[in-house]
Amino acid sequence: MSKFTWHYLGLLAALAALVLGIAVVPAAGAGGVSATFSKGSDWGTGYEGKYTISNGSTAARTSWTVEFDLPAGAKIASLWDGTYTASGQHVTAKNSWNGNIAPGGTASFGFNVSYTGTYSPPTGCKLDGGSCDAGGTTPPSSTSSSSSSSTTTPPSSSTTTSTPPPPGGLKSMGYFVDWGVYGRNYHVKNIETSGTAAKLNYINFAFGNVTNGQCAIGDSYADYDRFYDASSSVDGTSDTWDAGALRGSFNQLRELKKKHPGLKVIYSFGGWTWSSGFGQAAANATAFANSCYNLVKDPRWADVFDGIDIDWEYPNACGLSCDTSGPAALKTLLQALRTRFGSSMLVTAAITADGTSGGKIDAADYAGASQYVDWYNVMTYDFFGGWAAQGPTAPHSPLTSYNGIPIAGFYADSAIQKLRSKGVPANKLLLGVGFYGRGWTGVSQAAPGGTATGPAPGTYEQGIEDYKVLKNSCPSNGTVAGTAYAFCGNNWWSYDTPSTINGKMGYVKSQGLGGAFFWEMTGDTSNGELITALRGGLN
Repeated sequence: MSKFTWHYLGLLAALAALVLGIAVVPAAGAGGVSATFSKGSDWGTGYEGKYTISNGSTAARTSWTVEFDLPAGAKIASLWDGTYTASGQHVTAKNSWNGNIAPGGTASFGFNVSYTGTYSPPTGCKLDGGSCDAGGTTPPSSTSSSSSSSTTTPPSSSTTTSTPPPPGGLKSMGYFVDWGVYGRNYHVKNIETSGTAAKLNYINFAFGNVTNGQCAIGDSYADYDRFYDASSSVDGTSDTWDAGALRGSFNQLRELKKKHPGLKVIYSFGGWTWSSGFGQAAANATAFANSCYNLVKDPRWADVFDGIDIDWEYPNACGLSCDTSGPAALKTLLQALRTRFGSSMLVTAAITADGTSGGKIDAADYAGASQYVDWYNVMTYDFFGGWAAQGPTAPHSPLTSYNGIPIAGFYADSAIQKLRSKGVPANKLLLGVGFYGRGWTGVSQAAPGGTATGPAPGTYEQGIEDYKVLKNSCPSNGTVAGTAYAFCGNNWWSYDTPSTINGKMGYVKSQGLGGAFFWEMTGDTSNGELITALRGGLN
């Protein structure tokens, strides 16, 4: 038939539908509408998959339903950018926020599959009940955009995901470190020129000290005294030496907030080096909270900060030093801070991601304390690194487990699920991303699990390097457990890339988490490659 004949018949069908009141549904595969599967990373016991729905027709789509079958021994572990039901090996995925597809446009959803044995792709793909191929068959039902076949309708016992938060509603936060203004030459102005500020909701300023049971300034020169001339300031005006004038990073943050009125800055206290003071602080939590409030709301910079963050590494457990203040200490501390700071200011906390049985999450009452925080920053990085000088090599920020992981439970999903099982609301959890890599030297094996002779050389410290350096000096050549690794010469590195960050943001949405954060800004490229991927993945 000619193209004219097809159009003529189509018009007749449409007129008939109008007269008879029959709903006309576009063919799934016919008319250039298709669904295509692609496979991402594979860690031996699971993989990341993706279906892309392409609208090659001339009509807009307002919804989609994709069905497929998994082989025996495989099952869906999580799915994002959509909702799903599973009945045995049959999976039905539907749009959540991304149902509208303009002519020529695409939509997609991603998912993780766990499997045993060897990898096999999904089979039996159906798009709106018809073929997933662009030239395929018309859906069997003309009254619904999804299959009405009883064999594909999941029973009431099927597992169903919750719809993720709407796009734009997820938090993005990044750490600015005050010592970055020295050797790293990273200043508040760089947050603006890199495009990072426009992609953030929150900045955590790190770190204030915790000493003698009180909050204290970390570096007075860098924080509020360093002079910035017009060329190095955010707003193009020079600091002054007038008595009482605010300078340093605090003043630059003030200028940044004027450019971005919705941006909020949180003062973070503690960190790896200064966490030893929290035990004493918890012993008189009210006095501690008062000291923190007086510092955060000091009249010289009261308009700069919108809240406080506590980075205690770790309550009732060991970090650089060991704390024995008891499992209730964190809750006591955060309750006092919430009482003093009130509901109008933010109270957050960075917390461990140790999901092992009897590990750091089990050592403190994170669930009980969660009622007093706006959210937790879960530090889902630094699981493995060159401090284990002989290896085995392992990704420092795995999203999931994988065959050969050195410590069971040392991966992001383990921590998230443990916190949720204890009663911490999912929307109060932010997933952490490292803007740096960790690595070993003396390695001869490209795949994870190799032996080493020590930490790899780094610009500032052995065993650690910025992403902006590694992307060129040792480009990624593999992925495992949702993150990337690189083998070059005899060095082995693991780090996140824009691609793996995008996958992690899919996980954030699939789990209904509150958003994501990263440590820290100096590791990104000058044009903000990683923050662009993080923010884009949350949209």
